[in-house]
Amino acid sequence: MDYTASQKGSRQQPNVRLRNSSADGFDGSQLFEDTSGSGSQTPFRSQQSGPHAAGFSGQSILTDPMSNLAMAYGSSLASQGKEIMDKNLDRFIPISKLKYYFAVDTVYVGKKLGLLVFPYMHENWEVSYQQDTPVAPRFDVNAPDLYIPAMGFITYVLVAGLALGTQDRFSPELLGVQASSALVWLIMEVLAVLLSLYLVTVNTDLTTIDLLAFSGYKYVGMIVGVVAGLMFGRPAYYLSLLWCCAAIFVFMIRTLRLKLLSEAAAEGRLVRGARNQLRMYLTMSIAAAQPLFMYWLTYHLIR
Repeated sequence: MDYTASQKGSRQQPNVRLRNSSADGFDGSQLFEDTSGSGSQTPFRSQQSGPHAAGFSGQSILTDPMSNLAMAYGSSLASQGKEIMDKNLDRFIPISKLKYYFAVDTVYVGKKLGLLVFPYMHENWEVSYQQDTPVAPRFDVNAPDLYIPAMGFITYVLVAGLALGTQDRFSPELLGVQASSALVWLIMEVLAVLLSLYLVTVNTDLTTIDLLAFSGYKYVGMIVGVVAGLMFGRPAYYLSLLWCCAAIFVFMIRTLRLKLLSEAAAEGRLVRGARNQLRMYLTMSIAAAQPLFMYWLTYHLIR
């Protein structure tokens, strides 16, 4: 019994020692410190970290100048493209000149609307200049602008939609046809005037934008006629439209004769000769076309 007990004790003792050695010796820090201290891991880590660090620093050195050069080259290309686009765009659409035609204020708009509806008592029709440059419209009621024609066109389309709605004829397609037809007639009118000026060889300072502004002033009389017809019936439409047609005719005659007959006016003599007679006929034709367009674009809106 003693022998077996001692034998069992001798057999169990190594197990106890193994457990103690494993429990005491299983220290992660000691194990990795021993292996790292052997010299096999440290060079590997230094070799792994060395090339990456060197590659990263070299890449940063190479990429920073290249990125700066690419950004500088891209910005130069963008600036050159912007200059080319501005030149070509200003050739067809003079954006810098359009700012002049929208330089208006409330006082100018009120005076201009009154001049378009009642131009008979106005005496001075010459445009004011400052150092060979016409002053802004807000300082001179005789200067052409695009604000009133643009707002007049939009208001005319809205009033036309209102008139069609009161007659149970409203539809988006019909409203689009109304707006597109008014715009097409306006463009055709301006092109016809430009062609006439070219054929008659008139030396004038009128530009395409000026003709667009003068042709767009008729929307004011069209709005007045349609609104009067909607409120008071068809007789009111005819009376108000007749008044506005006569007003726009007088306005166009007194405004364009200073532009188209500038040579004769500058010389201070009467309009004589075949060329000046053609200019006078052209002025009267442009003025007479305004009432025709006003009636053509509004008569079907009042029933």
